[in-house]
Amino acid sequence: MEKNEALILWLTAALADAMESRKAVDRDAGEALEALIKTYRTLQSGLIYETRPQNPYASAIQERLKASIEELSKRIAEKSGLHNLRDADVLGVLVFLQRLQIGHNNGRPRGRMFYDFLRQSFPAPENEPAESIVRI
Repeated sequence: MEKNEALILWLTAALADAMESRKAVDRDAGEALEALIKTYRTLQSGLIYETRPQNPYASAIQERLKASIEELSKRIAEKSGLHNLRDADVLGVLVFLQRLQIGHNNGRPRGRMFYDFLRQSFPAPENEPAESIVRI
């Protein structure tokens, strides 16, 4: 967790923002995380295959998270001159977020308990997270 703290803060902020902009519920976030995890697992096996959720809210969240990951990767490359954001680290953080979503989901179809947990427990990054990740 300490090693990927900046990445966790970056992705939780992106996830919470994506949920807020679409007024998505916890179930939508869970589907988006599941699809991204499947995509990153296939990347580790050497295949390039993107899993897309059928739910349009989950699909929008997935796209926002992917864009956020690409933006962070670009910032790291600009700051360090190297591509230092590993797919394995991103996958680990996504699995961590999925477990948080499962643990903080109250099971209601329109529940937003996980979203509330994200906003309360993970404040938006104050400094440039790319700087913290480059040091890893």
